Amino acid sequence: MTLVKFNNGLKNNFADAFESLVNDSFIADRLVSRVPAVNIAENDNEFHIELAAPGLKKEDFKISLDKNILSVSAEKKAENNSETKKYSKREYSYNSFVRSFTLPETVDYSKIEADYTYGILKLTVAKREDAKYQSREIAVK
Repeated sequence: MTLVKFNNGLKNNFADAFESLVNDSFIADRLVSRVPAVNIAENDNEFHIELAAPGLKKEDFKISLDKNILSVSAEKKAENNSETKKYSKREYSYNSFVRSFTLPETVDYSKIEADYTYGILKLTVAKREDAKYQSREIAVK
């Protein structure tokens, strides 16, 4: 059994009108983010930056460091496919993007590593030894 909502062609409220507008594929395509989502975490020894970029290959990424700005860009090479897909909905399509991150002074710029697995680009940025948190107990005199 299928439930169908009838409203005689009239929009009952703003939410219905907005939902209709967003579901219009022309508008929805423009509302979808054109850059990958990012997670940034930190522990005592390093920073972890993760970018969700499915559908790309390792060769598509370019990672560069200019002073304290870490830039991640990607450009997907066009593949000539005899079978063209006609999408009814497309929520991720990263043909090209650039994300930049300002690194703090505590970073060891010579120890930045990248790994791309299962659609996630993982960057590990090590901290300098002198910048790592040091914990100790302080005696009361």
